[in-house]
Amino acid sequence: MTGTLYGVGVGPGDPDLITLKAVRVLGAVPVIAYPATQNGESLARHVAQPHLVPGRIEIAFTIDITRPHADNEARYDAAAERIARELTAGRDVAALCEGDPLLYGSFVYLAERLARFPIVVIPGVSSVMAAAAVSHRPLATGTDPLIVIPASLPEDTLTRHLTEARAVALIKVGRHFAKAKRALAAAGLRDGATVASRVGFADERVAPLTSIGEESIPYFSVILARRPS
Repeated sequence: MTGTLYGVGVGPGDPDLITLKAVRVLGAVPVIAYPATQNGESLARHVAQPHLVPGRIEIAFTIDITRPHADNEARYDAAAERIARELTAGRDVAALCEGDPLLYGSFVYLAERLARFPIVVIPGVSSVMAAAAVSHRPLATGTDPLIVIPASLPEDTLTRHLTEARAVALIKVGRHFAKAKRALAAAGLRDGATVASRVGFADERVAPLTSIGEESIPYFSVILARRPS
């Protein structure tokens, strides 16, 4: 029998926001895998740390989140090969993912490559929901559609989507902050927008968009905006 690949959403940053099912799986699997930066740091592992059992096999794979996905294809290939060896040997693997595994999550690219194995996805609290919670503001109400948009889109595309939106969550803002501000202003959504950065961490920051200058903000930042009724 082969092992099962678990896609485990660890939430936005607060270890208390990991689901009970995720904690149970993390305590049972013999192997964990997670994305890491080039210097070996892993946000997903850091969040999951309180729930990890010592002695597990660990597979850290380097992903450059500042680069387009195409630049990381070979890295995902290599990670999938390493995970496949463990699954083929009959060992279950928990692949950790910030937020939710299937909402712009790195797990999607592993699952595509490992679809021949049994896969179980454990949902996680996304940064969008967490940002709304710490901002004390609704994401959407009534019949308003909510649009989730990566800030990495070209500015004209971003502006077009924002112009059509009534309620929006801009994710992965980071170095795209200045562009996002311009697009929000052009779409009439700048006033009243809120920026939530590193939700769940000690340096969490929630502030009105208009109060933040041109300084860079963390990659894991969300901008929430709603068009007045």
